[in-house]
Formats: sequence, structure tokens, C-alpha cells
Amino acid sequence: MPQISPTEFYALPLRVHTFLADVPLHDVWAVDLPTHRDGVTLSEFLRRASQVGINRLPPVARALIRLRLFLGRIFRLEAEPKDALAGSFGSRLTPEDRARSFVVSGTPEGLFRVVYRFENEQLLEIQNRTVHAAALSALAERADSYRFYFAVYVRQRTWITPFYMGLIDPFRKWIIYPAMLKTIRATWDQNIRPSDSPLRRFVGVLTAEVTENTEAEEP
Repeated sequence: MPQISPTEFYALPLRVHTFLADVPLHDVWAVDLPTHRDGVTLSEFLRRASQVGINRLPPVARALIRLRLFLGRIFRLEAEPKDALAGSFGSRLTPEDRARSFVVSGTPEGLFRVVYRFENEQLLEIQNRTVHAAALSALAERADSYRFYFAVYVRQRTWITPFYMGLIDPFRKWIIYPAMLKTIRATWDQNIRPSDSPLRRFVGVLTAEVTENTEAEEP
């Protein structure tokens, strides 16, 4: 599933709606994921998929990302501003937010920093010379499937920001994000299987113990 209307996204019970109420929502994407088993959380999925990175994307998407990173190093676009800590979205966290988060705010995540990671919602942040942006991931369990949401928020840092976003948007929308969603679906299929359920694991261990004890008792 490609880019979606913000209306559906705003209807979700997510902390980000009030947390970044003053930051423009740039766009929202979604992909439907099969129900291999019930009770899967975003936190679990991210933990299982932690080894998935740029190398899992198609060659064209990988090439574009590496080109952007190369140009970023050449023109020093990735440098965080001096006031990054004071201006971080992490400064908005309440004590309750910090208690709910599975990851400490400010923890590096590639080019991003974690603002919070709840059970089914994660907010990442990036600050550099071009933008102050946030990436929101959320997982919703539906009647017959799961739906993974990916939303991008962009706050204008300088006059460069709108020109920069206008330049990269065609590549984001037509190549990078569709490829990313396909990778998420493939990663889900590889890592979230019915055999992963705690009940199945318990039954498997119990069966192995019974078999071992029975064989030990046989003459």
C-alpha cells in the first residue's frame, strides 16, 4: 500500500498527534502485513528486524541513498546544529513518556536519534543543516491483518529546507519509500512466523523434555 491520506493516520490513537502538533506532517505511508500470529507489537518487530538495513533495499534505492550520504559528507550537510540538544523534540517528553519508552531518548539510530519507542509507536529525529525532521513508525492490528504506518514530519530550519525537500521528494515518493515498504513486508514475512509464538515454543520445549524423559526410562 502506498502513500495514504492523513485522515486515516490522524484517526489512530498515537502520542505523536499531540506531541508534534505544531510540526507540519509532510506525508504518510502504509503497508499491510499478513496476520501470521496475534499480538505482534512494533517493538518486537523492530527488535527482530534490527539487522535489516540499507543492504536489503533494491540496488537503485541503495545507490540513491549512498549518493545522498556522499553529497552530505562533501557539503557537510549532516552536521547537527549547535543548539541540537536544546531544540530536540526529546525535550518535550513528559516523565510518563520517558517511563513508557523502551529506549532512552537521544539514542543514535543510524543518522537519526530516538525520541521515544513505545510498544506500537516509535519516533525518530534528525537535525542537520537542511532540515529538522521526524520519522514516525506505528503498527496497528486490524481484523484480518496488521498495518505498518510511516509518517514524516518536517520543520523548516532555514530557507534551504523547502528547496531541499522539493528536490528529494520525487526520489522519496517514487523509489525510496516504495522500496522501503517492500523491504518491511519481506522482513515481516521472514521474522514474524506462527512458529514464533510463545505458546508454540513452550509446547515444543515441553514435548522435547517428555520425549527425553521417556527415552531415559526405557530399558
